[in-house]
Amino acid sequence: MSGHFISFEGTEGCGKSTQLGLLAERLRSLGREVRELREPGGTVLGEELRQILKRRSGSGGMTPEAELLLMNAARAQLVREVIRPALARGEILLCDRFYHSSLAYQGWGRQLDLKWVRTVIDFAVGETRPELALLFVIPPEVSVARRQERERRQGLEPDRFEVEDDGFFRRVAEGFRAIAAEEPSRFRIIDAGGTVEQVRAVVWEAALAVIQTRGPGGSG
Repeated sequence: MSGHFISFEGTEGCGKSTQLGLLAERLRSLGREVRELREPGGTVLGEELRQILKRRSGSGGMTPEAELLLMNAARAQLVREVIRPALARGEILLCDRFYHSSLAYQGWGRQLDLKWVRTVIDFAVGETRPELALLFVIPPEVSVARRQERERRQGLEPDRFEVEDDGFFRRVAEGFRAIAAEEPSRFRIIDAGGTVEQVRAVVWEAALAVIQTRGPGGSG
């Protein structure tokens, strides 16, 4: 039995992590086996690399090339240690970012050669690709406001990515739109500017296109 793989993509503050959790909760209520993942992370090695990649102190001199390679080292481990075995067991995998984020952030944002970014990604993931990529889109000013509110509420310092300038995030957003246009059959673009419940309904409808919700509670 093969499982299902859905990735959640978007710029900072788009609400994808919240929606991933809500979808996981609803699927579990229907008796499905769901695994929540995040990138970078999801394995012991991946979580260690996540700390290096996001930490501002001690990593300010990291080059874009090193960033790309570390991201995909964590991704290669996640694919082989977690994703492929879980899919083989028939689980539903919901991943907070996957390789499309490297195309957007390291390719478009850091302005690395997209040919080389794709080569590194292909080596890291092989044939393991999400059936559905949900791209959460919000205006730049909403992204900034949400990031600031999150930092204030949680008392957290922004990480290496969150302190980038507006130009960086404009390029990332442009990159995501271009990537989605290249793969229209894989992507579902979601207006994330609505309420949590409004966005949740759209996410559920998109997920149903690739997941047959069998189990307690029927189709939901």
